[in-house]
Amino acid sequence: QVHFVESGGGLVQAGGSLRLSCAASGFSFSINTMGWFRQAPGKQRELVARIISVDITNYADSVKGRFTISRDNAKMTVYLQMNSLKPEDTAVYYCNAVTGWTHRYDYWGQGTQVTVSS
Repeated sequence: QVHFVESGGGLVQAGGSLRLSCAASGFSFSINTMGWFRQAPGKQRELVARIISVDITNYADSVKGRFTISRDNAKMTVYLQMNSLKPEDTAVYYCNAVTGWTHRYDYWGQGTQVTVSS
């Protein structure tokens, strides 16, 4: 069955960096678009970045130029390098396969908490 394990979150000061990792299993990882989503308290979950292949990526306007998504198909892992973090980036971050601009699977991992202090 589909499984996601996110890691790498933490507490960081504004302007700092974090690198998130997501290990996936239970589906054909290499042929799927993968994405990072986040959910802040009281807000809906949103897609912040997706990767179709190593050279085809898309980002939400709010993170463009600061976040970089990448993937390692051999390890079935997707990464999110987050630089120049802002307090508004504070959220729980999740990964999932992506269909269009939404999640493909209803299963979600536990997520990883990112907290950016001002």
